[in-house]
Amino acid sequence: MSWLTEFVRPKIRTLLGRKEAPDNLWQQCPKCQQMIFHRELEAALKVCPHCGHHMRASAADRLAWTFDDGVYTRIELPKAVVDPLKFRDHKKYADRLKDAREGTKQDDALLVAHGTVGGNRAVVAAMSFEFMGGSMGGAVGDGLVAAAKLAVLQAAPLIVYTASGGARMQEGAVSLMQMPRSVIASQMVKEAGLPFIVVLTDPTTGGVTASFAMLGDVQIAEPNTLIGFAGARVIEQTVREKLPEGFQRAEYLLAHGIIDMVVKRGELTATLARLIGLMTGNKRPAAA
Repeated sequence: MSWLTEFVRPKIRTLLGRKEAPDNLWQQCPKCQQMIFHRELEAALKVCPHCGHHMRASAADRLAWTFDDGVYTRIELPKAVVDPLKFRDHKKYADRLKDAREGTKQDDALLVAHGTVGGNRAVVAAMSFEFMGGSMGGAVGDGLVAAAKLAVLQAAPLIVYTASGGARMQEGAVSLMQMPRSVIASQMVKEAGLPFIVVLTDPTTGGVTASFAMLGDVQIAEPNTLIGFAGARVIEQTVREKLPEGFQRAEYLLAHGIIDMVVKRGELTATLARLIGLMTGNKRPAAA
């Protein structure tokens, strides 16, 4: 660094009263590499205006985009046992949880809220990939059961946004037990005669795909979403064959009848509202 950058430039900025620009005003699209102004990106629901790439979104974003006018009520989820196995690799699991909670301002990888979607009552559960890869541990299982119970209590559809790398290895068998628990939660909603709608977002993999994520009455995915159980490279090594182009992407699964529709993010809320109206016959309007 020269004396011009270390001394002269700071002095000039101080005299002129200039402030450093925030670092988060622009974001680069990971697909087309174009720079996007943050306000433009937020207005586009984090979809690149240049190439249409759907960037990953937080659970809070999902809730705000789904409910009418962005108005909803979050529920407090049950407190799961913290670090049941006292797990440690090169870092304590308890410390990983602490870091994830500080970074996301969430207790765990699931948010649950209720409100209205297209004027109809609905319960929405959204997974947070930013919280330890959206991994499913005891807290996520408890949250899904709580969401199902709330949907039955309110006689409302349950919408689940998935975004996960699978089971949380730091909880061992406890995390694996959340697979049947989440299946039971989805069955509770169905037995009550209520719609169970799953929206698969990038990525949805592992034990989440192998359980409740594929049990929706309607399976929706965002464009180019990665959906699968094991990774493509693992599958290729196992079957010793080259996988088709686009394998495990939403469009490939749609073409092969695994999911029902691929919907752009800007059209998703209207699609959910229409589905709820069709599946309930508008018999459960929101209370005035």
